[in-house]
Amino acid sequence: MVTTDQKSKIWSVVRVSSGNFLEMYDFMVFGYYASAIGNAFFPNGNPFVSLMLSLMTFGAGFLMRPLGAIVLGAYTDRNGRRAGLILTLGLMSVGIVSIACVPGYATIGLLAPLLVLIGRLLQGFSAGMELGGVSVYLSEIATPGHKGFYVSWQSASQQVAVMFAALVGVVLSIKLPPQKMLQWGWRIPLLLGCVILPFLFRLRRSLQETDEFIARKHRPSISEILRSLTASWKIVLIGTMMATMTTVSFYMITAYTPTFGNSVLHLASMESLIVTLCVGASNLFWLPIMGWLSDRVGRRPLLVVCTILMLVTAYPAMLWLVREPSFSRLLTVELWLSFIYGSYNGAMVVFLTEIMPVGVRTSGFALAYSLATAIFGGFTPAISTYLIHVTGNRAVPGLWLSFAAGCGLVASLLARPQHETVEDYPPLKELPPLTKPQTIE
Repeated sequence: MVTTDQKSKIWSVVRVSSGNFLEMYDFMVFGYYASAIGNAFFPNGNPFVSLMLSLMTFGAGFLMRPLGAIVLGAYTDRNGRRAGLILTLGLMSVGIVSIACVPGYATIGLLAPLLVLIGRLLQGFSAGMELGGVSVYLSEIATPGHKGFYVSWQSASQQVAVMFAALVGVVLSIKLPPQKMLQWGWRIPLLLGCVILPFLFRLRRSLQETDEFIARKHRPSISEILRSLTASWKIVLIGTMMATMTTVSFYMITAYTPTFGNSVLHLASMESLIVTLCVGASNLFWLPIMGWLSDRVGRRPLLVVCTILMLVTAYPAMLWLVREPSFSRLLTVELWLSFIYGSYNGAMVVFLTEIMPVGVRTSGFALAYSLATAIFGGFTPAISTYLIHVTGNRAVPGLWLSFAAGCGLVASLLARPQHETVEDYPPLKELPPLTKPQTIE
């Protein structure tokens, strides 16, 4: 029997994850249709150059994430989780509408790629805080002993977006011929994201502030938050290394899969999208289970085991795939990588909330995650495409995954959770005594 309090918790998870769904849906659509977007906004006689320009624009949005993490994260740590999450949804909405509605290069010339780039930068700025804000909110409403399970739904909501975007792509591939998809069909998923915006706003506006934030007596100023972040740079660096494993593997098995399957393995677009749909379902299955398991066995054992698995299996798996490319081999490799990603991330996201100082939990989490995405994860499709082009080795993305796993392994061994009683902010300065001590003659 589900109690009223449990129903309230479930709806809180749905409400807070709604904007996270939109953020990831929009990013996935851009990644899935990178070739078509490149043709529309970056036409070039060389298909490789056109695709690279599109993928670099995809990655450019991630460069704004650290700035968004600091600015919007500080706003959220000062003004509340609810206020910050509503603000990020509003900024994301402007970004997706601008990209969906901008005419192509053939119509307005250089203004077209410029507007698309601005839209991507705005989306990246808002996304810089979104993941941290959602994760911290879920950690603060979690029932005792279930924090890993609750926080895992931040990543799980992203997988729903991956599956939905892939499903829309499968339907469009059935209904529209490739030429029409290249010309205008790729806009349909973006416009669909615009249509659901009012519903997502209604869900997120109904959020309640977390009891933990309300109970805090001290609301830090922006300068205090920035000072605390600076003092915690080692923790942020460890968090960045830890999140590198997540961001690289996630964008490799989701956003890059359609491009890799179509352009590198020369499989049908439909097959690559079906694989991506299955990967999303696999991620959605493993994330809550491993989040729950991390509540039972601890975060660190899962993190260490998963990073070692990725280190030793990623490249051999990719070699096996590229020797005889097929739908079944692509599906097998992607599902294996999905298992490692889901198992790692189910423990990593909640662990990242636990290693950050309490007073800058949102901004610290968001900054670490955003730096990992901006430096490594977000450019994974572009880096993989470039490495294959330069080396001629179609399995080289496996080495990129191994590098990310090495970062995650080192960070997992170094990270130490914070205690709730730790002082969140370094003092501005030592105050002198109010009166001079009296001496007895």
